[in-house]
Amino acid sequence: MKKLATTVILFLFSFSLFAQNIEGKWQGLLKVQGMELTIVFNISQQEDSLVATMDSPDQGAFGLAVQEVSFEDDQLILGMNMPPIQYEGTLNSDGEITGVFKQGGAEIPLVLSQNEVKKSNKKKPQDPIEPFPYLSTDIFFENKTAGIKLAGTLTMPSEGSNFPAVVLISGSGPQDRDEALLGHKPFLVLSDHLTRQGIAVLRFDDRGTAESEGNFNTATSADFKTDVAAAVDYLKTQKEIGSIGLIGHSEGGIIAPMLAAESKDVEFIVLMAGTGIRGDELLLRQSELIGRASGMKEEELKTARAFNQGAYDIVVNSVSQEKVRAELKEYLEASVAKSPELATANGLKEQVFVDQVLGQLTSPWMMYFLKYDPAEALEKVDCPVLAIIGEKDLQVPAEVNLHAIETALKKGGNTQYTVKELEGLNHLFQEAETGAPSEYAQIQQTIAPQALELMSSWILEEVK
Repeated sequence: MKKLATTVILFLFSFSLFAQNIEGKWQGLLKVQGMELTIVFNISQQEDSLVATMDSPDQGAFGLAVQEVSFEDDQLILGMNMPPIQYEGTLNSDGEITGVFKQGGAEIPLVLSQNEVKKSNKKKPQDPIEPFPYLSTDIFFENKTAGIKLAGTLTMPSEGSNFPAVVLISGSGPQDRDEALLGHKPFLVLSDHLTRQGIAVLRFDDRGTAESEGNFNTATSADFKTDVAAAVDYLKTQKEIGSIGLIGHSEGGIIAPMLAAESKDVEFIVLMAGTGIRGDELLLRQSELIGRASGMKEEELKTARAFNQGAYDIVVNSVSQEKVRAELKEYLEASVAKSPELATANGLKEQVFVDQVLGQLTSPWMMYFLKYDPAEALEKVDCPVLAIIGEKDLQVPAEVNLHAIETALKKGGNTQYTVKELEGLNHLFQEAETGAPSEYAQIQQTIAPQALELMSSWILEEVK
């Protein structure tokens, strides 16, 4: 899912040799799952070291830390812990780097150059087209707790007042205000639909992403909650706004109850594929479902589950980051020595695999997520709740999570809730065949009409 703060640099040449060849902005088009994603590596020199960050502007991700940067004899190697990415390429006489982008066992050719990349920027069928029949204003607001400014867009009906309003909360990973991913812009489509129904919408770039300030890589869900609270405070200053609610997707569906449990300013929440079970249990179920859909054999799934469970247990039971890193490193190295296929199945050398998993599991966000139980906040939510999950969601399985959400709400005495499984929809609420993430980009639909209509009609009924 996310992030890491510390950057470790490996370098072999002095600045006088490498800066002329490799410093700068290198970009290319990654062709995957029937679409093109712009990938940018920003390489620069700091003192006697090379450092780099990666951008994926089509997914709203900017400034992702690159832990390994090596350039020798025209060979460039870039390695990232979170997300786990490896790029290896050769600088040729034409000034281009021809190489391979590796992630999740996939190896995809990627040519980098310092020229602007050109791509076919096709809109999805549901992407709204200007001019809009409502007001749309780009705004900034301040999170005083974190000392950062956040950038977003506020859409409101062009006539009337006392509109119900919602803040949209994105899923995991650095997301822009449209929650852009894999060619889709779910929050743009959702905000357009809601505003046309008379509901004002504030959507914003995650901290440290696009136009928002802050450090995304060191933040946890609890930190993101303060960003949402700042967005609610901003809406309270707008005289046209009446009731204020939250709509959270995926991780956003964890954050919404966290804030609603402690703020009387939040009058209703909508959980789109929000979770009801602890993070480690969710990831175990998620990995198994996606692995099976990807064709993994049952024995492979069993091995992977045991490996993941052991690693997660160390994090969940940890008392300090120093201790957890040492214990995890020992566990990971022993596991890979016993079952080398854990690394080779992902196309990685054993030590690279260990380093990447260690970086992922000891990031602030992941350590928080694995330990966090959403039921604790859900039990304290007393405002109306709509919880929806797609029947084919492999990332947040519907049955177990909806049951856990309902159980927690009941335990807390909340009677104002609707829990619904939406037939045929995946994690993005698209009409899907299997629900596998590999389908997301290939499906032209961004959000199924039944999901859009359910959310808008429920909100309008509640605010009556």
